[in-house]
Amino acid sequence: MSTIEYSSWAVDLAEVGPVYPLQGWEVLMVILGVVFWLGWHVIQHRRETKELQQQVKDYSKQSASHNIEQY
Repeated sequence: MSTIEYSSWAVDLAEVGPVYPLQGWEVLMVILGVVFWLGWHVIQHRRETKELQQQVKDYSKQSASHNIEQY
């Protein structure tokens, strides 16, 4: 079953033209991927910093002594 006029791929692909979807969008997709990746790291850093600051805030010397003596 062929959806294009070629019945065989044994031809020069330079003459066939685009052989995959979204031809020409590679640069934009790379840029979007890098922006998403960096954004994820920024969000993750902020969440972890907030979580660690909350743990430091909840820390008390008495509870630390109790936990140390427990073990």
